Amino acid sequence: MLRPLTPIALAALVAVMPATADKADVLDPDIRAQAEALMEAGLKDDVGLEFTESLTTEIGPRLAGSDAEWRARQWAMTKLKDLNFQQAYIEDFNLPYWERVSESASVVGPNPQNLLVTALGGSKSTPKGGVEAGIVRFASLADLKAAPADSLTGKIAFIDERMVRTQDGSGYGAAVAKRGGCAEAAAAAGAVACLIRSVGTQSHRMPHTGGMMREGALGALPAAALSPPDADQLARLLERGPVTVNLDIQVKSAESAASGNVIAEVEGTGREGEIVLIGCHLDSWDLGTGAIDDAAGCGIVVAAANLIQQLPQKPRRTIRVVLYGSEEVGLFGGRAYAAAHAEELDKHVLAAESDFGAGRIWRLTSGFGEGALDYAAAMQSVVAPLGIIAGDNGGRGGPDIMVLHASGVPVLEPDQDGTDYFDLHHTPDDTFDKIEPDAFRQNVAAYAALTYLAAATDWDFRKVAAPETDDQ
Repeated sequence: MLRPLTPIALAALVAVMPATADKADVLDPDIRAQAEALMEAGLKDDVGLEFTESLTTEIGPRLAGSDAEWRARQWAMTKLKDLNFQQAYIEDFNLPYWERVSESASVVGPNPQNLLVTALGGSKSTPKGGVEAGIVRFASLADLKAAPADSLTGKIAFIDERMVRTQDGSGYGAAVAKRGGCAEAAAAAGAVACLIRSVGTQSHRMPHTGGMMREGALGALPAAALSPPDADQLARLLERGPVTVNLDIQVKSAESAASGNVIAEVEGTGREGEIVLIGCHLDSWDLGTGAIDDAAGCGIVVAAANLIQQLPQKPRRTIRVVLYGSEEVGLFGGRAYAAAHAEELDKHVLAAESDFGAGRIWRLTSGFGEGALDYAAAMQSVVAPLGIIAGDNGGRGGPDIMVLHASGVPVLEPDQDGTDYFDLHHTPDDTFDKIEPDAFRQNVAAYAALTYLAAATDWDFRKVAAPETDDQ
């Protein structure tokens, strides 16, 4: 049986005390003590790390709709049953399929040299042997969109926009627009292909892939991302005069392929019809082994739920763990889940998703009804000893659960430190060795405590604010 945190352990863990600690009196002391015990157990847990290591080693890359993703679902079912989850099942769905076959780029002419590129998800194929065309550089997607029609006829557009490194990942939202918009804007101006500086923050010769279209359809043109040093090289060459590049991309695609969401549950006792959902995504891009994106997230939520299911007394609400399929190519798993469970979304009391690597959680952001903010404050007061400060109430949830939040489901965002996340994201360097075990376990501890608090209480996270009264 798990024991509450000792005073010594608490003192060792305390990093910050929340300004909202006075709101903690909404929490039953026994529930708090059990959450603290789960937190202490999470800091010592190895189940999540073993789950992540096994997935990335035995399955490896898990491209959406591929045979490898199918094997990952079967693997996950075996692992969840071995961990004695009461229910484990797969909900199938289909999606359009895209797969890279080959990709290369080279400068031709007086300065011949190879460039390191990777095709963007949804890229069309070039003709066999590639397209050979002059490069036209743009500082931003907006600049490319402003190019007159037919001004790029027979040319390759190159967007050379850098991404800003931030702790919360906000630099990604600004930089990623060029990945989805380059091909369409380039085609509108008459270009034959599109190149972008990789959407990432590292300086190594490793291009970052990623999807062009959220719907899974093919983009307007062949499109690829240059590694940052190769983007620099191309820009320097352009300063010296005209540059011609041969870009050769070959892909396979199909109108439909099989995917699915893997689901496991810890059934509640007393309010078992109410659901606390914690999720991740099981698929990955194909360049690395998808360790931080998002095998780590799956290890974190599975380990957290596993700690709770080992308690002698289960919490009142049902905890549902969802390992979403095919997130990377268009949030297909998130949308499929929302559609399949549309009739019970009002019974989803809270949702959270781990999909930002394995860095330490530093802030807790909520997306609650305005009348439930005391609950957010109480939850943060429990995890404050892990170094987690209070965020605001502007949370929308991780990618797969945003559709749930849009349907009215309250969400919780345990915000991870993403300072170096985009050094690895969607690159060949996304591998298991990049995970720092203590930071990973801090995530498990936080998710275990927060999930338990949501499942053990009767809190209404949709609660509206009480109307103001007229004291006159």
